[in-house]
Amino acid sequence: QVQLVESGGGLVQPGGSLKLSCVVSGTTFSVLDMSWYRQAPGKQRELVANISSGGTTNYSASVKGRFTISRDNNKKTAYLEMSSLKPEDTAVYYCNAVYAYWNLDYWGQGTRVTVSS
Repeated sequence: QVQLVESGGGLVQPGGSLKLSCVVSGTTFSVLDMSWYRQAPGKQRELVANISSGGTTNYSASVKGRFTISRDNNKKTAYLEMSSLKPEDTAVYYCNAVYAYWNLDYWGQGTRVTVSS
């Protein structure tokens, strides 16, 4: 069974930094396109960042220049490094993996990030 497990969330002050991790098991990691989504209270889930199986990255306008997505295929892990955090970054962050050829996708349980003074 495919499993995604996020970690690294917590409480951080505005302007601070945090690093999230997503460990994938049960499938070949290198062929997956990996993404981070987030859902704030009362809002729809939104795409934050994406990294393809080839290493190409994309970011939403709201986080570009502050967040960095990366992957380590040997560790079967995707990361989201967050800096200059703002209160509006407060949300539950979800890891997503896509095997596009077969139209398959997988989700983690989420990790909560709270940015507050």
